Amino acid sequence: MQALWMLAAALFFALMAVCVKIASAWFNSAELVFYRGVISMLLLWVLARSQGVGLKTRYPGMHAWRSMIGVLSLGAWFYSLAWLPLATAMTLNYMSSVWIAAFLVGGALLNFSPSRPASHPLRQGPLVLTVIAGFAGVLLMLRPTIEQNQAFAGMVGLLSGLSAAFAYMQVMALSRLGEPVLRTVFYFSVGSAVAGGAAMAVTGLSPWDWGHALWLLPIAALASLGQLCMTRAYSHGATLVVANLQYSGIVFGALFGMFLFGDRIPAMGWAGMALIVGSGIAATVLRARAAPDSPAEEH
Repeated sequence: MQALWMLAAALFFALMAVCVKIASAWFNSAELVFYRGVISMLLLWVLARSQGVGLKTRYPGMHAWRSMIGVLSLGAWFYSLAWLPLATAMTLNYMSSVWIAAFLVGGALLNFSPSRPASHPLRQGPLVLTVIAGFAGVLLMLRPTIEQNQAFAGMVGLLSGLSAAFAYMQVMALSRLGEPVLRTVFYFSVGSAVAGGAAMAVTGLSPWDWGHALWLLPIAALASLGQLCMTRAYSHGATLVVANLQYSGIVFGALFGMFLFGDRIPAMGWAGMALIVGSGIAATVLRARAAPDSPAEEH
């Protein structure tokens, strides 16, 4: 049953990405982050009240740091969704597992000591191959975007995956301290509203149209539904099948991009996508051996 919940979560996140791409025609990324935060914050507050989950926390600093990194990832993802093919933007955002593998490899290299054979970097061989395959996939995916003068958007999309990896590690830290997922997601929404509002002071406001503004509601609602389904999927243990089904969101994104926006991904792009998904799954498997109870990632 958990697998079905994860598939539902991936579908909701992909649908949210569709709404973001459409709404980007009338709202800039700062506005989308702000409205997504405000509406999600209200929805999560009501849900927390109904479930009796308290929102007071003993770790405000950790939530602030997690929200800051998460908002950077969210804003970068929303920007890339506006300028890149849907599947490309989603795949780059899902690079977080590969980035975490890269951090682990980097940590092994920094901690290597000839006097401690167990710390030899060659013991990280599978992770090294995973990281190399992931970044080879990035090069293949970004080459078409560079040819279409979308290099900057591609780099921003890559940044969204990098910052998502940092946010993911902060979520793991909060989870180990016993913070409920609902509380963590609520404060992330608060951070989105605050950061988005501050950014709007620089980027300005787009002309308001109620017809266009209706797209803001499904962005927040689908994000909340996706997070709740993902949380439910992980509630009885993060099996590898459940964890890896999150990559079905890339498949949903590719299908939506082709049928709704007429995206055409060349063979090189598909090959890059496959490499990134494969390396992400491999990284998840390798991480699970060391930390089998990882929490859900957030969007």
